[in-house]
Amino acid sequence: MKSIRELYKVGKGPSSSHTMGPERAAKLFRERYPQADAFRVILYGSLSKTGVGHGTDRVIREVLSPLPTEIAFSQEVLENSHPNTMDFIALKENTELGRLRVESIGGGDIRYPGQSASDSPDIYPENSFAEIADFCKWRYIEKLSDYVELNEGEEIWDFLMEIWQIMKQSIADGLAAEGILPGGLKVQRKAKYLHEHFRENLASGMLEFKQIAAYAYAVAEQNADNGTIVTAPTCGACGVLPAVLKYAQDTKGFSDEQIIRGLATAGIIGSLTKRNASISGAEAGCQAEIGTACSMAAAALAELYNQNLDQVEYAAEVAMEHHLGLTCDPICGLVQIPCIERNAVAAMRAMNACNLSYFLTGSRNISYDMVCRAMLETGTSLNHRFRETSEGGLAKIYARKRT
Repeated sequence: MKSIRELYKVGKGPSSSHTMGPERAAKLFRERYPQADAFRVILYGSLSKTGVGHGTDRVIREVLSPLPTEIAFSQEVLENSHPNTMDFIALKENTELGRLRVESIGGGDIRYPGQSASDSPDIYPENSFAEIADFCKWRYIEKLSDYVELNEGEEIWDFLMEIWQIMKQSIADGLAAEGILPGGLKVQRKAKYLHEHFRENLASGMLEFKQIAAYAYAVAEQNADNGTIVTAPTCGACGVLPAVLKYAQDTKGFSDEQIIRGLATAGIIGSLTKRNASISGAEAGCQAEIGTACSMAAAALAELYNQNLDQVEYAAEVAMEHHLGLTCDPICGLVQIPCIERNAVAAMRAMNACNLSYFLTGSRNISYDMVCRAMLETGTSLNHRFRETSEGGLAKIYARKRT
């Protein structure tokens, strides 16, 4: 399994698969053909259906400018290819110099068909939670964060501290911002309102939800406004983990050093899901993004609350199990409705999953490895309309309502 450094990426929203991945691919292609005087890019599948809403065409043109770039939104269905596939074509005096097919597989990662997403070496010998748990028990390792340090080295903490500071900054920036998000839906930013209003006469549970929701909205709204966020594991689900960890720090007094141990544990859960299932909404629906983020947050909390390995696994499993079947149907292809709200709901669900794990671990029947396989099977069985094409569900009903 790869380093958790490949899971947590700092970048601009609104989409790791539709903007960060294509941006990276365009940079690599331009370096490959410096003699080109023009480019043509063909977008397929989800990139074609929702590329405009996500800003795919915008970011590609920005990278390839000032050279003229034609972008085609193809309706062709590519068999045996990832739904986020694109062809880059380099031109010189209207003659083709070369072309390259690239797949944007989620979380900002790209791959060439038939190849792995990363040339970096595996950092972790274990590739399932069961293997990790067996190794930790054999070595008397009680915390996943210690397992991370054993494999990544002490320098991983500097990396995670930087990630945590960026997460906190995205919360602060989102809480301070007001106005309408771009894209035409006229979605009003709500994080600041949630944070500052209704402080009095609220039951403790309502106060907890309000604060967690404010943090999740803050990050998700920053993402929707092309702000700087951390993929956790994607842009569309970037608000869940920071919201949960910031609330835990505020209410329980955890230090930054303790919080990044939660980040380390969350990174293992996210990396396992990325390797063995999917974190791509276009491939497996929103369960792959929000579901994974919820599992990461639940496991991080369990680590912070000194729960054992079985409880950490159960927290992650509960969080994922109850997102199974969640569709990806963004209205107008924008990462706004229902995406922003889902970050807040998933953050609260992570808290609940962690609480259940504390009481009921000994009675569980489902492992995290099992629920990952179920998520992938469920996701790939979803009709393509519910996998980030904006052709079904809320996106379809909203379009019909408007017309």
